[in-house]
Amino acid sequence: MRNRGKTRVQNSLLTHIHRIKVDYSGLQLLFKLPFLFLSRLNEDEPSKWRESFEKLLCSQNGLCLFRAFLVSEFSEENIAFYLACDDYKTTKPSKLATKAKKIYDEFIGCDAPREVNLDHLTKAITKENMDHPKQSCFELAQEKIYTLMEKDCYPRFLKSSVYLEASRKAKTS
Repeated sequence: MRNRGKTRVQNSLLTHIHRIKVDYSGLQLLFKLPFLFLSRLNEDEPSKWRESFEKLLCSQNGLCLFRAFLVSEFSEENIAFYLACDDYKTTKPSKLATKAKKIYDEFIGCDAPREVNLDHLTKAITKENMDHPKQSCFELAQEKIYTLMEKDCYPRFLKSSVYLEASRKAKTS
């Protein structure tokens, strides 16, 4: 899997965005909120996000905006799962089992509150990996969700008002 270098600032920003409770009436606030974090957006940054999904995820501002977009589309669980898997890979071996169970229960298991869209075979392989959790036990599931976001969510993001507004703001600042 490709290196998707995240910074501490990026992680804390995502944690902050993740904690925001959104209801239907708050959806407008959600779209305005990421722009509070875009004050340092340089002119060519949004055009770099258009080059590849990878470049979008490696950008602090891009990831923040993409996550806000996914929340608006009620599919934020995909990026949350993807980032949880990245974080899991850096977990100390002594804590792997506990953290693996938490991720599995939240995103993959039956009646998971934030269930991601995975095929039966991927779920079965991941469940089997849970018997002896290693840092790679979610790798297949993470790759599937990455591909889903890249092929489905990313093209919609590039056409969204969120992205278009960020591009416009970057060009006028």
